Amino acid sequence: MGVRLRQHVNPLSNKFQHQIAPLDWATIYAKPDQPLFLDIGCARGQFLSEMAQLQPEHNFLGIEIRRTLVESANQLRDQLQLHNLHFLFGNINTTLSSLLGPNSVHGVTIQFPDPWFKRRHQKRRVVQPQLVEELSTYIQPGGFLFIQSDVLEVAIEMCDRITEHPAFQATTPPQDWLPENPLPASTEREQLTLSEGLPVYRSLFHLQTE
Repeated sequence: MGVRLRQHVNPLSNKFQHQIAPLDWATIYAKPDQPLFLDIGCARGQFLSEMAQLQPEHNFLGIEIRRTLVESANQLRDQLQLHNLHFLFGNINTTLSSLLGPNSVHGVTIQFPDPWFKRRHQKRRVVQPQLVEELSTYIQPGGFLFIQSDVLEVAIEMCDRITEHPAFQATTPPQDWLPENPLPASTEREQLTLSEGLPVYRSLFHLQTE
């Protein structure tokens, strides 16, 4: 399958601290009022490309910190002529506040993020308390946050940080991992991991309604 894609990029580097300018959604999507789905760390974008074809009634936005992958993902989008899909280059930990408004996202996925195994590097992991706090603002009440990883330590840490926030409610008890992906498409990384007979640790959260 040729998926081994973990070219580490340090998100704390100065060159990744810029914010993304606000987007004109009407020029990006053919139907800008459709529910928005956000994939954080979208890599080559094949997962979102499939989702956009399966669910044309939604808009899909992928954010990726590796510029070359974003460029190739948008090329694939153009080849498929998908008008409900867009990819952005940026660091999610510095761009959400300029990119989204409150209650503007129906669902968010964070799938197989860089694990940063060394303890001194773990502050580079994408799911930090600040990101969870921001997502609680931008996800609509009743919307969802789906995470998965092939690294148990990373999955546990993501779940712990999300569970600590009172706005998020897990659909299963802690570390009672979902046996299957609830979404109709899967990432290349998930496909490869399962094909090798290795486990995938998944959890689904909903933003509580008041």
